[in-house]
Amino acid sequence: MPRRKRVFKKQIFQDPVYGSDTAGKFINCLMHSGKKSTALKVFYDSLEIINKKINEDGFKTFEKAINNIKPIVEVRPRRIGGATYQVPMEVRPERKLALAIRWLLSATRSRSGNSMADKLANELIAAYKKENSAAIKKREDTHRMAEANKAYANFRW
Repeated sequence: MPRRKRVFKKQIFQDPVYGSDTAGKFINCLMHSGKKSTALKVFYDSLEIINKKINEDGFKTFEKAINNIKPIVEVRPRRIGGATYQVPMEVRPERKLALAIRWLLSATRSRSGNSMADKLANELIAAYKKENSAAIKKREDTHRMAEANKAYANFRW
């Protein structure tokens, strides 16, 4: 937290087709080396692939997949009396989205496949159906760890 002046949130651009802040943030995170047009092409191509594969609206599938990946609780380390406890805490909405996007992209990049659009489409479909997605597994591991450390919930600050 800065001591001098108030920090204002940056304006996130909305994606040009759907006008969604979530999609705009996802495209910005997908982008490598400042190549936004390439990131846009990959994103929209993956939505088209989803349309063809499962015959549902690609953007609605994307939003549902992101909501399925968002964590509810996470553990944060808290130092008390020389011991460090993993304290389960609720996740802020901005952090929920950031974690979901980060996990989805890391799972997509580690997936085997031909193109990035194919890999992204397959990962989004798996997350949408809550199947064998690495991003869903990451969320479940986070929730499992929070459940295991539920005894330290009284150390919340």
